[in-house]
Amino acid sequence: MKLMIPTVETDRLILRAPQESDFDAHAEFMASDRAKFIGGPQDRFQAWRGFTSTIGHWAIRGYGMWLVADKSDGTPLGRVGHIYHESWDEPELGWHVYRAAEGKGIAFEAASAARAYGAAHLGLDGVISYIDPDNTRSAALAQRLGATHERDREFFEKPCQIWRHPKQGVAQ
Repeated sequence: MKLMIPTVETDRLILRAPQESDFDAHAEFMASDRAKFIGGPQDRFQAWRGFTSTIGHWAIRGYGMWLVADKSDGTPLGRVGHIYHESWDEPELGWHVYRAAEGKGIAFEAASAARAYGAAHLGLDGVISYIDPDNTRSAALAQRLGATHERDREFFEKPCQIWRHPKQGVAQ
């Protein structure tokens, strides 16, 4: 069985299914303190479980996280997409970029493309992003994407902000 995960292209990026060859970049990120807002730092075993669960999410929900790759050479730059784990309020648009991609507008470009694709093809319009109050860079990106801080709540027994993305107004 081959799972069909759509590919989305932007000017500089390809959002695609994760490949085993992408794992080292992901594991390096997850082992760093930079992953503290998404369950890290993690060892390689934990990072592998999270990495491979991406594919399971696509299989069960019909959407999930894409691997963000440089369009020119295929270098893994991060992950972006929609996730909706059991017990969550609703689907989330999430993102993270690896160190080499930081500060280059990669997260904005990838998240914009993922959000537009989700609205146009997946029935995911006006989604939320869960953001740790200390993750000021992620909150700034959400704001740049047009999201607004909707409310606060506890999430995994920690304070969390819910950011609401604007509806794209795409007919389903």
